[in-house]
Amino acid sequence: MIALQPQASNFAVPIDRMFDAMLALCGTVSLGVFVVMFWFCIKYRRGSHADREGRETQKLGLEIAWTLIPFLLFVGMFAWSIDLWTMLRTPPAGAMPIYVVAKQWMWKVQHANGRREIDALHVPLGVPVRLIMTSEDVIHSFYVPDFRVKQDVVPGRYTALWFTATKLGNYPLLCSEYCGTDHAAMLGTVTVMSPKDYQQWLKASISLAPAQAGRRLFVQFGCSGCHDPGSGIRAPDLRGVYGTQVRLADGRRANVDDRYLHDAIMLPAGQRVAGYAPIMPAYQSRIDEEDVLALMAYIKSLKASSSSAEVGHAPH
Repeated sequence: MIALQPQASNFAVPIDRMFDAMLALCGTVSLGVFVVMFWFCIKYRRGSHADREGRETQKLGLEIAWTLIPFLLFVGMFAWSIDLWTMLRTPPAGAMPIYVVAKQWMWKVQHANGRREIDALHVPLGVPVRLIMTSEDVIHSFYVPDFRVKQDVVPGRYTALWFTATKLGNYPLLCSEYCGTDHAAMLGTVTVMSPKDYQQWLKASISLAPAQAGRRLFVQFGCSGCHDPGSGIRAPDLRGVYGTQVRLADGRRANVDDRYLHDAIMLPAGQRVAGYAPIMPAYQSRIDEEDVLALMAYIKSLKASSSSAEVGHAPH
């Protein structure tokens, strides 16, 4: 196996194997084509005594073989790549969530207990980690070469990638999408620690957990005046709404996931729940993506009440 860089995640070995196989297959086919081409060039060069009568011959077995064998080999590579792609896009159910916000020109990271980092990411060894990412300005791309993982980070939506670190150490974090003047300086470090050291590091800085910070913002931005139970203004009850389905004013049904909550906060007019007046202001350009993540964490933490309806309780 050709490994020009350290293989430090669960994806490194299978991706390198597929790359090596693809390189060998394409190289073999290319070599065969060029060998035959040069052989004919030499045999039928000007002045040679090769027979040029051009008699028609048909070798059906040979024609089927040189067509079918490469076809099957490349279909096999395609199936292999689909299997690997599916694995890349299917994180384990218990993967540890970490939130990442890209901004010209830095990576801002927040862990489950609220601890924050800039241009750094600490992860535990052998534990599946799921990064939930968005951008505040332009398209960036989260790239850790030694992990063989890369994912575009797009403004106005959430993208995700997951990995399990398999080697202790420090690994470079890059932005692989040109994002402006200081694109080349948008660098960071991923530090892989033992689970025990990671827990100690995580507790070394006491911060508000995202859900707690979200509750503060929920009050600060006036959301509680409409959405808290008992509010005088008729607005959807947010308790237990995450993971359910709502009916929108235009007749569509929408799954209440991260994307829906983000859009319902930033541009609520397009996500208005049926039966509620369009009175919620848009928060786009008024709050940043870190605040949105905190608000979402708070909404996710709210438990359903016995009186909550199954459909219709979401930001309007």
